[in-house]
Amino acid sequence: MSDSTVLQTTSGANIGVDPFRLVFHVDILLLAVAAVFALATLPRAFARFSRGVEWRYGHVLRSLRLQNRHLRRAPLASTQYNPTKIPHSPTKVSRSPTKASRSPTKVSHSPTKIPPTAYIEEPYAATSTGHDGITSEESHTYVSHTHLIRRPSTGKSAASMLPPHVRAWSSVLPPVGNLFRYRLDSGFSAGQALLNYIHRYAGLMLIVLSNIHGAGYIYEWALQGKLAQYIQEPANKWALVALVAIDTLYVFSNSFWRRKAYNIFFGTHVICFIIFIPAVYAHQARVLPYICAASAAYGLDHVFRLLKTRLFYARIRPIPDLMSTRVEIPQLNAGWRPGQHVRIRVLSSAMGWIGWAEAHPFTIASVGKTPEGFVLICKKAGGWTGKLYEMAKVAGYGCESGGMSRSVLVMVEGPYGGPGHSIFASYSAAMFVVGGSGITFALSAIQDLIQRDLRGSSRVKIIELLWSVQDPSSLTPLLPQFAALVQQSVHTPLHISVHYTRAADTLPSKEYLPPGITLTAGRPRIGKVLDAVLQRTVSYGSGVKASMDITGVIVGVCGPVGLGDEVAQVVSSVDPGRRWAVGGIEMHEE
Repeated sequence: MSDSTVLQTTSGANIGVDPFRLVFHVDILLLAVAAVFALATLPRAFARFSRGVEWRYGHVLRSLRLQNRHLRRAPLASTQYNPTKIPHSPTKVSRSPTKASRSPTKVSHSPTKIPPTAYIEEPYAATSTGHDGITSEESHTYVSHTHLIRRPSTGKSAASMLPPHVRAWSSVLPPVGNLFRYRLDSGFSAGQALLNYIHRYAGLMLIVLSNIHGAGYIYEWALQGKLAQYIQEPANKWALVALVAIDTLYVFSNSFWRRKAYNIFFGTHVICFIIFIPAVYAHQARVLPYICAASAAYGLDHVFRLLKTRLFYARIRPIPDLMSTRVEIPQLNAGWRPGQHVRIRVLSSAMGWIGWAEAHPFTIASVGKTPEGFVLICKKAGGWTGKLYEMAKVAGYGCESGGMSRSVLVMVEGPYGGPGHSIFASYSAAMFVVGGSGITFALSAIQDLIQRDLRGSSRVKIIELLWSVQDPSSLTPLLPQFAALVQQSVHTPLHISVHYTRAADTLPSKEYLPPGITLTAGRPRIGKVLDAVLQRTVSYGSGVKASMDITGVIVGVCGPVGLGDEVAQVVSSVDPGRRWAVGGIEMHEE
């Protein structure tokens, strides 16, 4: 078989195409596109890391010895509601004067005064429309080259190069993070979800191209009546093994297995990948560079995970009103940024024969350098989280808030994700729209903004929180913490609106709700609230902040996909004039 593919042009001339050179240039093209995105993050990276403190957060979890601090500790989420414990008098908190030199610099993703089509950059990247636009270009690159070089009787060696080529790229974008993913993910607020989507799509292209490649040979051999003869050749036997492995991986990678039987999904992923790589090499030895690239990326991914992994004993206790488990590690108190998440393993036989080895992602619900330390709120949503909740209930029965809790050994891996190079404190206003357990993202972000404001290193003038829940009783365990946050935000007004969508027999008494917290039936009117935030951003300001430039509004979202799409539509529909007046609107979806 020739290494070159001969094509017949419209003029009748034969042109030799070297498949290895063709695929190599496709790789160069994709690397160039990735480099453009990486270069686009540099202005924000310089602005963020120009402040020395930013180098110590968002990379590795660690423990610090806390000194006496002036900031009050927010009350922990309690399992029982006692309105008499909620203070209503204003809290006196010392605050450092805000200076322009101490306030973080805000760098937009793109200039503010540009054509309206660029206004929806973040919503575009966060929705399925943006995903389709990116993956359609990738599909065109792969399929057009396959169509160019693949014919029943010619071009087989060229087509054989594309599956391992795509395998290498899908390994470069694994589910959690290697250096390549970290570079892109740290620069774009939508990077984590976007790169996961591209990883899945590259895997799908691998399946499609592998089957097209194999079906072409099988079809030709069958026409020649030599299928049994050719299939006996060792290289072709290994090709069949690789094809069966990759098809098996696809069958067990759909949403059903990921949600209902994650262990089967993960196990088949690992086993089929281990079979596929050597089988491809045995089939076509010339693809060794791509196999080495894929294996190196996969190995590097696990090295990074190991460097980010910590072992601690955690306290767990149930929060019945939220149907969640609170996981606390007071010793672990630094190293993450608001909005980042971790993957945890609970090393206990109570989690089951395999459950102790499972890693599940949860958004960190606390801010660093506080006595409460590292906090997760794990909602009961499946078998694993259900077992964790039952473990917590065994020690939590009859215990008051802050009472007995169970201690378990956990493996914490992270942090991952987060707002990238965006600094929430560099905006003039912050609005958070969350649903259900997405409140953990908002809690950590708001606590961080308040702490920065008390230190005089925040530009934020107002903070707005919209929390949508099904049952109004979900407010009960978090009400003390909400009240403390509202009282601490004396220089940056915080307003919390809780909306419940399901009828309830009993409602928390609204007369005990502190000022700044409201409870309303029905879905939140996001557009109306955003309009009010934009208006207050332009008009509100006190002290030093009154003389600061208006540097935009950040809208943070965490919740169901539909909620993110709704917020993206609201943000993209804002009038260009109003957008310019506030310095731009950016959206971060966790």
